[in-house]
Amino acid sequence: MGLVGPRRGVPGGAVVFATAVALIQIVFLVHPTSAQQSPRVVPAEGYCSMYGICANRTDGKVLNCVNATKAVKPDTLFSTRIQSLCPTITGDVCCTVDQFDTLHQQVQQAVPFLVGCPACLRNFLNLFCEMSCSPNQSLFINVTSAKQVKNITTVDGIDYYITSNYGEELYNSCKEVKFGTLNTRAMDFLGGGAKTYKEWLAFLGRQANPNEPGSPYLITYRPDLSGSSGVKPLNTTVYSCGDPSLGCSCGDCPSSSVCMGSLLPQSMTETSCSVKMGSLKAGCLDFSLAVVYIVFLCAILLWGLLYRTRGRTGFPSQTKPPKNADDKLHSNNNGNVPENSVQVPKAASSSIVQTYMSTFFRRHGVFVTRHPLLVLCASLLVPILLCIGLIRFKVETRPEKLWVSPGSQTAYEKQYFDSHLAPFYRIEQLVLATSASGQLEAPTIVNDNNFKLLFQIQKKIDDLRANYSGSTVSLADICLKPLSTDCATQSVLQYFQLDPKKHDDLGIDHAKFCFEHYSSEETCLSTFQSPIDPSTILGGFPGSNFTEASAFVITYPVNNKVETTGQENGKAMAWERAYINLVKEEILPMVLAQNLTLSFSSESSIKDELNRESTADAITIVVSYIVMFAYISFTLGDRPSRLWALFVSSKVLLGLSGVVLVMLSVLGSMGFFSAVGVKSTLIIMEVIPFLVLAVGVDNMCILVHAVKRQPDGIVLEERISNALVEVGPSITLASLAEVLAFSVSAINPMPATRAFSMFAAMAVLLDFLLQVTAFVALIVYDFRRAEDGRIDCVPCARLKSSTVAGDNGGHQRLHFVARYMKDIHGPILGYRPVKFIVIAVFVGLAFASIVSAHMFCMHIAQHHDYICSSY
Repeated sequence: MGLVGPRRGVPGGAVVFATAVALIQIVFLVHPTSAQQSPRVVPAEGYCSMYGICANRTDGKVLNCVNATKAVKPDTLFSTRIQSLCPTITGDVCCTVDQFDTLHQQVQQAVPFLVGCPACLRNFLNLFCEMSCSPNQSLFINVTSAKQVKNITTVDGIDYYITSNYGEELYNSCKEVKFGTLNTRAMDFLGGGAKTYKEWLAFLGRQANPNEPGSPYLITYRPDLSGSSGVKPLNTTVYSCGDPSLGCSCGDCPSSSVCMGSLLPQSMTETSCSVKMGSLKAGCLDFSLAVVYIVFLCAILLWGLLYRTRGRTGFPSQTKPPKNADDKLHSNNNGNVPENSVQVPKAASSSIVQTYMSTFFRRHGVFVTRHPLLVLCASLLVPILLCIGLIRFKVETRPEKLWVSPGSQTAYEKQYFDSHLAPFYRIEQLVLATSASGQLEAPTIVNDNNFKLLFQIQKKIDDLRANYSGSTVSLADICLKPLSTDCATQSVLQYFQLDPKKHDDLGIDHAKFCFEHYSSEETCLSTFQSPIDPSTILGGFPGSNFTEASAFVITYPVNNKVETTGQENGKAMAWERAYINLVKEEILPMVLAQNLTLSFSSESSIKDELNRESTADAITIVVSYIVMFAYISFTLGDRPSRLWALFVSSKVLLGLSGVVLVMLSVLGSMGFFSAVGVKSTLIIMEVIPFLVLAVGVDNMCILVHAVKRQPDGIVLEERISNALVEVGPSITLASLAEVLAFSVSAINPMPATRAFSMFAAMAVLLDFLLQVTAFVALIVYDFRRAEDGRIDCVPCARLKSSTVAGDNGGHQRLHFVARYMKDIHGPILGYRPVKFIVIAVFVGLAFASIVSAHMFCMHIAQHHDYICSSY
């Protein structure tokens, strides 16, 4: 049995697109006159060669009429409709409403092939708009043959005159355009793989037999006059694919100056400025920064030597601090600490802002100490009320909604495309591959056993049924069907039309034959009558040697719909969930049993995995808060001289309360913005809890240690107020700076960044307010508990006064971290060589960061967003 048979109908990629092209072409012709009228029309401006639809072929395709009538002036509504599709056609026209309706209906089938390049699509539409409705139609279209259909003369062939330059530019604007569904050139469908504009136009003009896709009449595109008198070839404006006003993507127009410019930095690396030092070669920037760094180090070293020579300083470690220096930071057991040790320095208090803030915090400290319960309840009420907004909490996981501003040109164009056509197809994919297993290269996957495995997998996919609202959904119910019959499945099995019997009859050699003749042999066409490019269904092949491929790529395009209520794609999503379960539970074991590897995904995979990751992050957040709770409890506590006093001096309950306040500030922020309709993101859920926790823990330690530094001889009310005067302004200014920084970044139009900034600003603000109100009230309660000898976490129990006697509340002995900083870390940093080394290292790191900044690459790789266990 031969593998090659004669082609019937249109060859190559014609079958899929020929129907659309044919129906576009047939709306252009002819006039209901007598059969004796000559089809020859004298070229003249303002006259038509054909006008109106007057008959149908036996297969139902409409036929136009030979008619040398004068162009007709359309009414206002019709003119507006023509302008919407054919902006180059103005004034009188050579088409009727029926012709235009047919044209408008059929060109929609061309849009999916060329939509990636608006310039190509515009040129392609103009070609047929001029042919159909141009008022000067007779100048470049000549009816060369006519035939009788029910005693009416209809067009059977025309000459379409164009200039060579027009044809060349038209082809160049479209030759690299990709058909996204199949990831192959649109020219394989529009032109049968044409390599020149003459081949393309010849393909478009072929006359098809009845009931076959293609043009119902012969169109001969003539790029020259050939002696024809009065003919004026079409030479309208052709938009380059690189035209900024009709910009195409770089994949559809690699010759665009914008796309070529994107390669400029890479090409410039070889010719950029550089400095040679023997065999070493360094860039000018690297060399300049190295010189600056060396000069900087020399200057610092020289300054240090001069400073030492003049005897202006010695090693700080050799100069012991005054005896009362430690007392100013940590009161002794007698509490004999000068009162001015906790006062704001005179230089600082001279500031109006500092004076106002000091006065405010002193009064605030007194008020909180006198009314701790009132302050605690009132301050907690605010975040608790804000948390009610969490009932409207939603997480945005769609990438386009995270990273693209709603008002951007890209978002507008996508919305326009989706509303006028349809969103891009949902993609479900399987990738089967062989593994190297110690070899240099993975073995080929193209063999009979693997083909049989693919047929088994395909049967399971076809038989898969999902439940959606009480009804069953199969792949056939949701898949893309270009010709409304079969799914556009992209698989190597399409060379056998997904029929295992054909595989048994023809064998694997037929697939290898189709690798080379996929667009020219009818037996290689898919079930939906389209050629299947082997480069889109195979992987891991060297060059174009497809028989050595190490992977099968199976793609199922599924129809997508614009989501308004969130349920438009419910059937597809239900099937995708069933599909993922099927692959995990049944297909994956089958593939592994064949010593192959399997990768798979669905359109819902990104969203589902991001949602799963958010659940996994909840555990991380809980663990982190527990660790920080342990840390703050350990840090806030003291080191008493007696073991039993530890139960009083510890700050476990205070630390736990502080962590709860941080959580409330985060939840309050999320509740507030959820209430006003702002969706959260994974970045917010992953980052802000840690950000606010870090800031909150720092401020809590500062507040508690400021109170502990106060003399024990004064009343608690004065200790609290003095501590707030000491550290309150710095905490306020630091928190205010953080809030303003996040608020300013909220003007960024990128949704993910803007949402993160707003959530963070509100969380930091709430955290600060809770710290200077609720947490201060909790400090008051905790210090009263300690002074009363009550046990931490069990304040109703009290130790005997003799047990904690001598520790004075347990606030006097330095914690080991503080002692380390005071006795070890600080003195080491005081040595001049250490200072020099520290400065040199950090300045060097800063310069190294500048040098490596040009290697920074911005991208959002999908796999970077997934947890390691994700499929």
